[in-house]
Amino acid sequence: MLKPPSAAQVTPPPRKRPRVGRTLRRVVAVAIGVCALLGAVRLVVPATSGTTDEPPGVRRQLTFLRAALDGGAGDQAQSLFPEGYFFLHALYGLSWVELGMRAPDGERSAALREARWALARLESPPGRAPFSPDLDLPYGVFYRGWTNWLRGGTLALQPPARRDPAELRRFADDSAALAEAFGASESPYLEAYPGQAWPVDSTVAMASLRLHDTLLPPRFAATADRWLQAVRQRLDPRTGLLPHEADPGTGAPAEVARGSSQSLGQRFLVEIDPAFAADQYRRFRDRFVVSPLGLGPAVREYPVGMDGPADVDSGPLPLGVSLSATAVALGTAQIHGDAPLAEALANYGELAGLPIDTPWTKRYAFGLLPIGDAFLAWSKTARPWVSSPPAPPPATISWWWRIPLLALLLVIGVAPWLPTLVRRHRNRRARPEPADATGRAATE
Repeated sequence: MLKPPSAAQVTPPPRKRPRVGRTLRRVVAVAIGVCALLGAVRLVVPATSGTTDEPPGVRRQLTFLRAALDGGAGDQAQSLFPEGYFFLHALYGLSWVELGMRAPDGERSAALREARWALARLESPPGRAPFSPDLDLPYGVFYRGWTNWLRGGTLALQPPARRDPAELRRFADDSAALAEAFGASESPYLEAYPGQAWPVDSTVAMASLRLHDTLLPPRFAATADRWLQAVRQRLDPRTGLLPHEADPGTGAPAEVARGSSQSLGQRFLVEIDPAFAADQYRRFRDRFVVSPLGLGPAVREYPVGMDGPADVDSGPLPLGVSLSATAVALGTAQIHGDAPLAEALANYGELAGLPIDTPWTKRYAFGLLPIGDAFLAWSKTARPWVSSPPAPPPATISWWWRIPLLALLLVIGVAPWLPTLVRRHRNRRARPEPADATGRAATE
């Protein structure tokens, strides 16, 4: 007769973990793994299309931006920096111009309509509010230059024989006013605000004169040549680049070159003088494009070896990097034919920008800062309007920059599963070996 096992022989059943907790942990682990996989896909799938095809996702970005603008995003941007309302509408309109230029003549009506809508907002009281009508050039070179560039873009979307006569007259008149102001100034850098001049603003305005001479009978070649000669004599001595700020009376450098203005000005300088722009772009890339912690390309606000404070132009400066300059540099690299850097910046933005895609819209950073979406849309659509595409500069970045980030994403994706894998391994080792019919372990 079999005896019942003693209490010492009875092995208590293993404690089961709560099923709800185990399921929740698995759901979290799966979610983290999916996010890591999605991040890896965003790092390797092309996020730009160069200067010919329509960039992926930009049209849906503009759909989001139009809804945001209708909901008051311009006023919200104005509370962040002095040109917030203006920039948000200007970049929205310019991005539509860029898309329209990629379409056949008969398919540009939507782009022209949206660009004109944005231009009307720039010419409204809220668009002009931050700028002074009492300057020698009323409202200043920032306002007049960007507005003239967008107006020229709307004309470029129209067939030459059917361009609106009123728009043509306004473009010609505003271009003449800009040329007259440059001719009357000792400095190549006109005031944007009373007593303040930023070279990048005058660069945009001068590019609009080059655009005039492309769309209408040429008038301003001599003005542009004199401007370039004066600029070459007033470069930042530390970097050989256009300074960030200049003395409004003489044009002498008042502040070292900085990434936020360089990434923007380099995009327009190529329209004025491609050869000078190519040299300036290489200098900019050597002194400002870095790879913090080896995790992807970015643009410093101050030249390598120099640090400085953040301000309204740069935004926050983690590790010395300006996020706004980095976003704008995508378009600058693209317009200079630097495809490897443009693609790297675009892919990095797809990872770090946390985009939310739907079939109808696309927004970055959860749509909290539409001005960031506007800069990215404008950068992805960058292409020369006046000059021929420049010869590509020597590449300074290869596909392999992605490897550290892909490795990091692999670690992030696998890490939540490690406790489960370790626990299963330990349980397998602790499990008793199967016994034979006599009750002895099979290995005895």
